[in-house]
Amino acid sequence: MPTTLERLSQAVNSHDAERMATLFAEDYASSQPVHPGRGFGGRGQVVKNWTAMFEAVPNFTADVVSSSINGNVEWGEWNWHGRHLDGSPFAMRGVTIMVIRDGLIAEARLYMEPVETVDEDIDAAVRELTKQADTNR
Repeated sequence: MPTTLERLSQAVNSHDAERMATLFAEDYASSQPVHPGRGFGGRGQVVKNWTAMFEAVPNFTADVVSSSINGNVEWGEWNWHGRHLDGSPFAMRGVTIMVIRDGLIAEARLYMEPVETVDEDIDAAVRELTKQADTNR
């Protein structure tokens, strides 16, 4: 029997938001800890969000890079990619942590972020994180 993560991946790649929503509990709770204002509840918002995504990125593809199950918690590392309607690339990578209840996704924490298109090395990233001036300028 496929895992919830495998069923979710199949549903996402079918581009059918209604099919996807059947995998979520009616009282589903979504949070994005890195973006606290993006949390929401309910299956209806899942349909709304993913309908918009599939319309904006018609060839949206979700690849599960790695996964793990611990009791009723499924972790998935994702690579989401495709092209926007204007042809520009769409790419996000990250991790989702889902709590499964009665075979449905009851809660999820999403740590998905856009893939940077600028080649910033680690020194530049540390300078930005620590708010230190670039001494090489």
